Amino acid sequence: MDIQRFDVNDRRSRMVIHNSVVYLSGQFSDEAGCVATQTRETLARIDALLARAGTDKSRLLTAEVWVTTMADFPAMDAEWKAWVTPGAPPTRCCCAVTLGDPEMRVEIMVTAAL
Repeated sequence: MDIQRFDVNDRRSRMVIHNSVVYLSGQFSDEAGCVATQTRETLARIDALLARAGTDKSRLLTAEVWVTTMADFPAMDAEWKAWVTPGAPPTRCCCAVTLGDPEMRVEIMVTAAL
């Protein structure tokens, strides 16, 4: 089966599809603001990319969530719980890290089945 790459630049593909699995690069909000707002915007980007691939969040397999401080975990997690498909959550981890832009408070990477 072919590998499909989307929105490719010299550093990353925003999305890759192979063997009926969709891999998204880390998604984040371009807007400064609270972690709840950034999480909602990030999840909306994930929804749009999954739809473009022909799938949706009910088919998530795994997720990696990075926040800049674990103090933001409760607000991020509340947005996640409101978004994730009831009864179909993926595996997930969450870590505190330094992200690439000081305005970023959350980044999320997911993998989904087609």
